[in-house]
Amino acid sequence: MSSEAFRRLLVEANVLDKDRLAKAEAASSSRGTPLERTIVALNLADEAAVWKVLAKAHGLKFVDPAKFAPQPEALKKVPKEQIEQNEALPVLFKDGVLWVAIDDPVKTFVADNLGFLAGCTVQCALMPPQALKQALRKHTGGGGGSGDGGARAGAAGGGGKDAEGDDAPIIRLVGKTIEEALQQRASDIHVEPFQKRLRIRYRIDGVLKEVASLEHTLLAPITSRLKIMAGLDIAEKRKPQDGRISFRGPGRDIDIRTSVLPGSHGETIVMRLLDKERGLMSLQALGFEGLDRERFKNVIARPNGIVLVTGPTGSGKTTTLYAALQELNRPDVKIITAEDPVEFNIRGINQCQVKSRIGLTFARILRAMLRQAPNVILVGEIRDKETAEIAVQAALTGHLVFSTLHTNDSASAITRLCDMGVKPFLVAASVQAVLAQRLLRVVCKDCRQQYDPSPAELRSVGVDPGRVGEATFFRANGCPTCGHSGYRGRLGIYELLQLDNTLREMTFRGEPMVRLREYAWQSGGMSTLLQDGVRKVMSGHTTIPELLRVVAAV
Repeated sequence: MSSEAFRRLLVEANVLDKDRLAKAEAASSSRGTPLERTIVALNLADEAAVWKVLAKAHGLKFVDPAKFAPQPEALKKVPKEQIEQNEALPVLFKDGVLWVAIDDPVKTFVADNLGFLAGCTVQCALMPPQALKQALRKHTGGGGGSGDGGARAGAAGGGGKDAEGDDAPIIRLVGKTIEEALQQRASDIHVEPFQKRLRIRYRIDGVLKEVASLEHTLLAPITSRLKIMAGLDIAEKRKPQDGRISFRGPGRDIDIRTSVLPGSHGETIVMRLLDKERGLMSLQALGFEGLDRERFKNVIARPNGIVLVTGPTGSGKTTTLYAALQELNRPDVKIITAEDPVEFNIRGINQCQVKSRIGLTFARILRAMLRQAPNVILVGEIRDKETAEIAVQAALTGHLVFSTLHTNDSASAITRLCDMGVKPFLVAASVQAVLAQRLLRVVCKDCRQQYDPSPAELRSVGVDPGRVGEATFFRANGCPTCGHSGYRGRLGIYELLQLDNTLREMTFRGEPMVRLREYAWQSGGMSTLLQDGVRKVMSGHTTIPELLRVVAAV
């Protein structure tokens, strides 16, 4: 649903006139609360009338409180604890479908939670919040979980012993969770236990989204199932564990990197979904444009030196390095990589997996690979002085070395190597370029809305309002295509620092990072992450709020 459609329907249904709608919109924006709840809070319209329009805008059925009477058969389908926990009331069971009332269209994910427990298809309908709250109190006794509710929870598959004994529903639940994550283009699945519930979240386009809230007693069988799939020790619950799952998705194989971490309420599991078919991308597809792409191509075409890619975890560093290797992957070039772990297999490249348990570290692999006479070397990450020094020596003896560092910008990588203990003259002589990057969400092309940003908005990203010209700006809206987030997909923004003679001299003298960055920018040899982001905003790829979410304002 677009918020524009909801506003239009409010006026068309005579729930609000344009003046009252404008007042509600202003209050909603300043308070940061949803428009529908702001209208009710300001007593501008009747709650039931507003929610009836909201249901229509979202394509949902509406439960009228005046004619409401939940069907006893429907109430028996779901345990009381789950009704309270999900704040969803079963109202009708008809033709094998259980209809449940919710008060927020975003909560339609409860259909999956309750469908598993009820053993049937679940559909959501919208009901005004106050009416739903009263109905929940009346039909569940106000919460807390009676003995009867607990017995029914066990019968429905929520009890620990029953759930572990009959593992077929758990297998289906885990499989369905992974398949749904793939359908929604998620990069990670987070299974997080709390005191009374088990939360499941997907990371979609870099942003976490809650998709399920399950009974805590499902934690043990779900954890056991995932550990078995990943080849981990199901009896070990005190130590962190890492494993891999090979999952057959819709028409393709998915590699799932699994991490288990003990917590105060149970083990937290994070699964990184690695799609082997979609993981390898070209530099152009990543968002490299214009001069930066040409400069980067020239850098990676050199016969020797170090090229570093920096940024926080999940900023796409490995994907960029893979794209660079694909540019260089020819029959006459020998390429060897040391990775932890090997994320994607690239034909024609020798890839080596780090195995710390047997002493096969980055440094040890790097020493060994130099005896293999490679032209190009990829070291997954420079983590310590030993690895850094061997990488520098490799670069100085005629090899092109790619690697990553965890720093916030490109200039910081130079000083970071020196802080690790590498001599400044070696850093100055070996490093060719440093690429800092971040990932921005792409505004959904189906529902984006063109608008003119205010002067204050433009200044927040360093743009002079008088120099905007004919640039087109969009704001995120939300529709079924993008899951009502307003964004679909991601692209990179980049900051390429290429070392010239002056920068090498400054590095040799041990100049601070601020001076290095200032010179690189003023000499015109580097555009910042913010500047590249502004170019992508002005070309219609993303929005100003998304850029400010990822990169600090000036």
